[in-house]
Amino acid sequence: MHILITGGAGYLGSTMVPALLAQGHKVTVLDSFQFGENSLAAACADPGFEAVRGDARQTDVLRPLLVQADAVIPLAALVGAPLCDRDQIGAVTINRDAIATMVDLMSPAQRLLIPISNSGYGVGEPGKFCTEESPLRPVSLYGRTKVEAEEIALARENTVSFRLATVFGMSPRMRMDLLVNDFVYRAVSDRALVLFEAHFKRNYIHVRDVARAFQHGLDHFDEMRGRAFNVGLSDANLSKWELCETIARHVPGFTFLEAPVGKDPDQRDYIVSNARIEATGFRPAHSLDDGIVELIKGYRTLNVHRYRNV
Repeated sequence: MHILITGGAGYLGSTMVPALLAQGHKVTVLDSFQFGENSLAAACADPGFEAVRGDARQTDVLRPLLVQADAVIPLAALVGAPLCDRDQIGAVTINRDAIATMVDLMSPAQRLLIPISNSGYGVGEPGKFCTEESPLRPVSLYGRTKVEAEEIALARENTVSFRLATVFGMSPRMRMDLLVNDFVYRAVSDRALVLFEAHFKRNYIHVRDVARAFQHGLDHFDEMRGRAFNVGLSDANLSKWELCETIARHVPGFTFLEAPVGKDPDQRDYIVSNARIEATGFRPAHSLDDGIVELIKGYRTLNVHRYRNV
């Protein structure tokens, strides 16, 4: 299969592209390479890999690449509430409008597999799991643009949407601003962390399991198309306090406490059911503990100031 991936040099793509090439797919990446990274350097040796420098919002760039593709994975996005708040026009035009343009240009036969954050659930009901049928109530511009992009994408029949939990783990294009990655770094470097609203819960998923979920979607597309799927660890619906307790098992001397005053600017708080994708046969292969251990090793090697998106 020939797969077009926009934003394929980023945190998700630099893990996903080698995995898809290893399966024998041809992969073309369209990316602005704005971070100046060499995250896909190893892929260049694969004859099935091509890279194109460009913006996913440019129709004249996108159109000829789409003509060649059997499947499209649009990873190009401004990710996270802080970055979207900083560049609100970019958030709307990249996260939502570029998807609308892509859908208009695609033929009905082409497959679209789109990543959507489960941040769209916003604030869930206490003790009640968010399923794919739960109302979407995003609390940030980032969440709103991703929810709107999903609605546009699922209006076509040949689409699968993955509502991703908070991603963690090492990647060739590393991200330090994701919650688990950030907390582990602070545990390793500072041995201390102050939490705001430590009871807020989220679900989590390893970056390599995100790649595996998309591979699973390609392999089971006819069964899954036309629907959204939560993708996360069913044993990792954890509060920030519980996450720190898990990290502390691997970082001796790590101390954390809750701030008596103040609010987290990210007000997401929900637990998520991943039963729908599990019913198709998908199971994550990497636990939260696995990710924490690899992050601890990874932070011994990184110049961490390069790996933030804001």
